[in-house]
Amino acid sequence: MLLQNALSGEGRRVDVRLADGLVAEVAPASALSASPREEVLDLDGYLLLPALAEPHTHLDKALTADRFGREFTELLAAIDAWHGHRETLGIDDIAARARRAALRFVANGATAIRTHADVGQGIELRAVEALVRVREELRPLADVQVVALTYPLTGVAGASNRSLLREALAMGADVAGGAPHVDPDPAGHVEAVLEEAAEAGRPVDLHADENMRPDSVDLLELVARVAQGFPHGATASHCVSLGVQPPEVQAERAAAAAAAGVAVVTCPVANLYLQARDRPAETPRGLTALAALRAAGATLAGGGDNVQDCFIPVGPADPLVTAQYLVVAGQLTPGAALELVGSGARAVMGLPPLALAPGSPADLVAVGASSPREAVAAPTSRRLVFRRGELVCRTDVASTSAADALSPTL
Repeated sequence: MLLQNALSGEGRRVDVRLADGLVAEVAPASALSASPREEVLDLDGYLLLPALAEPHTHLDKALTADRFGREFTELLAAIDAWHGHRETLGIDDIAARARRAALRFVANGATAIRTHADVGQGIELRAVEALVRVREELRPLADVQVVALTYPLTGVAGASNRSLLREALAMGADVAGGAPHVDPDPAGHVEAVLEEAAEAGRPVDLHADENMRPDSVDLLELVARVAQGFPHGATASHCVSLGVQPPEVQAERAAAAAAAGVAVVTCPVANLYLQARDRPAETPRGLTALAALRAAGATLAGGGDNVQDCFIPVGPADPLVTAQYLVVAGQLTPGAALELVGSGARAVMGLPPLALAPGSPADLVAVGASSPREAVAAPTSRRLVFRRGELVCRTDVASTSAADALSPTL
């Protein structure tokens, strides 16, 4: 396949040839000629980028917001509401909604998705079974990773969850997950997840410090234990409390995370919505310490988190919207924000990097935009998505207006 007249992220007009699932050639526009019977796409008007990625979502919960009859504005209340609702869910229902949401991510340019799946009382292993099924169905379109998410993991209540976590990993979950901040023993929770992950040879991804309490230390506990020798990869998602620490504490903990190889995923949409509602004056932004983590060289990514459920009523399943929030609320440049939903997100997931360069896997997204800044500033649905060198999704947008009939002299 030959892609002609595309605009690269560096502002160059290029032709790009895709072959055998890879980027085969990149040359100045009009320099490459089509081979006999080669498919040609004219990408004039499009910005061509390495494909995006979603490092933190919840496909088992996706698209359920209208089932609750109300909206929730506090994390623990949303958790309680969801735990009641998940008892009613069947595998087919979970899979159908997860598939719809995942296909939205793909249409928006994400060819890699990490989704958490609840494990525990009332849901048992149904969400994992559903998402493993969806993972296999969508393999031609995206790399989907399933995180088995369960809590608590300590005490009497935690014993059955720990057994279910072990079963979830055995039945195909890719990552061991948890949420120490909602366990009576956060340190014990971290230890339990790492033990089960180590036994199964899987990475961990924890909902960590998803609160505004300065004494919340899930990230510290995870970093300390990983530094002792956990070899399978570790991620701390959210890490909200790090954002309310003094700058010197942020710098110290960010450096420790970077040194231990613990990645961090920030989820700006959900955390802006749920956090700091009890602080009507001088309200914190509810995000982690992005500047300190970037300065320390930590692996950092941006996730969209929930897609229209009881935790947050919005969520377009679009990494470019996540990037826009990271510019506005995280005060990043558009280029830095794009990195967090592209190369940073893939690094969190342990996937090889992508580039518009020969030899790179040909997972690409063409966005109707004149620059990376515009792609983030005003995300359009006009996109073409390539997976392993094949066009797998194309969204065109048509707009008409009464102004079209006006005289050009007016």
